[in-house]
Amino acid sequence: MMKILAFAASSSTRSINKKLVTYAATLLADSQVEVLDLNDYELPLFSEDKEIELGQPSLAKDFLDKITASDAILISFAEHNGSYSAAYKNLFDWCSRINPKVFQNKPMVLLSTSPGAGGAASVLAQALKSAPFFGGDVKASYSMSGFYENFDVENGRIKNQDMNASLVSALGQLAQ
Repeated sequence: MMKILAFAASSSTRSINKKLVTYAATLLADSQVEVLDLNDYELPLFSEDKEIELGQPSLAKDFLDKITASDAILISFAEHNGSYSAAYKNLFDWCSRINPKVFQNKPMVLLSTSPGAGGAASVLAQALKSAPFFGGDVKASYSMSGFYENFDVENGRIKNQDMNASLVSALGQLAQ
């Protein structure tokens, strides 16, 4: 059984990307999926001075251990001003100082969503471009625009059948 690590690259307790990645996890029926919350890995703002002071924080090591223990990774990226959320970028920076190949050559599917028409495409494009440099084997990506029009928040699923089929297709690439 494939072990998949899933998380939203957001610290919002109302994260729409957390809702999307949690739903996507339910579609991986033949897998054991662990959905993490980035709030459980909150660290001081990375700087070389903090690194000298703190060394390698145990929360960053714990996060990397979760990646190590997984067979594949599923991330849904929140877009903050066209880029990564500060919470994700900070955790990533700490982790990259411990292991520059943060994603450890794991197969990945990268997701994003936003309330608007863009579907957080800017941050998804950044992630797609950079992941291979950090040991990410990106198999597919999926961006969902108009989150509140296309996602049934009450039932935790995508309402639009075409969008849902596209997500299922992307997720199917994890085992390839």
